[in-house]
Amino acid sequence: MAKLCQSLEQAAVPTNNYFSMHPIQTITVTGTDAFEFLQAQLTNDLRRLESGAEILAAWCSPKGRVIWFGTVFPIDNGYGLSAPADTADAIVQRMTMFRFRSKVEFGILDAGQTVDPAHLIEHGHPYIGSSQVEQFTPHMLNLDLLDALSMDKGCYPGQEIVARTHYKGATKRRAIRFASDAPVYAGDKVSLDGRDVGEVLNVSDRNLLAVVPVDLADAGLSVGDIMLSHEPLRSLEPDPK
Repeated sequence: MAKLCQSLEQAAVPTNNYFSMHPIQTITVTGTDAFEFLQAQLTNDLRRLESGAEILAAWCSPKGRVIWFGTVFPIDNGYGLSAPADTADAIVQRMTMFRFRSKVEFGILDAGQTVDPAHLIEHGHPYIGSSQVEQFTPHMLNLDLLDALSMDKGCYPGQEIVARTHYKGATKRRAIRFASDAPVYAGDKVSLDGRDVGEVLNVSDRNLLAVVPVDLADAGLSVGDIMLSHEPLRSLEPDPK
């Protein structure tokens, strides 16, 4: 499985507890037109796989909101996409609607693999579960900084909105890493002086990613009465503008 995901060869476990490993499945896209189909749907350029074992990519709605984010890698007669287990069925059903006359087939492989949320948070990689589908733009999730966007590959759903955001530098909200004084949960609102300004994206123990305004990262944000402290994501976080 994809190196990035640090997949573990063990049975998947539920994710209703913030200590849990995240179960993942592999969506397979195979057939004569697999390359052309995915090249017209995903945010990254599949030609990059000619020089690498995998790439990061996303699939967006026409409004530029992320439906899926994960790794893409070659398999026999097509490609595999790593996906959160609670989203795989819906993604396949939705992709099927765009197949039209393309000679592609979809499948789902469940090998009981999981991904460590602590590893994802440490490296700034978002995990988009079913409750977060179409909630965020690629730039809010730092997908431009993670090299998951190609700005010259051609059209894909939401491409005009993504390009406009990219070239105008209009990204004011980003996924930023924090440490919390007590446990918080994905979906919790992040506030400043009693005003909601963002949302918790992913959590592992007391480490988390939250989508908030970049210029408020060090402003003393909280989740209810629980204070958050900014923990830099190495080279991923841009300077506030």
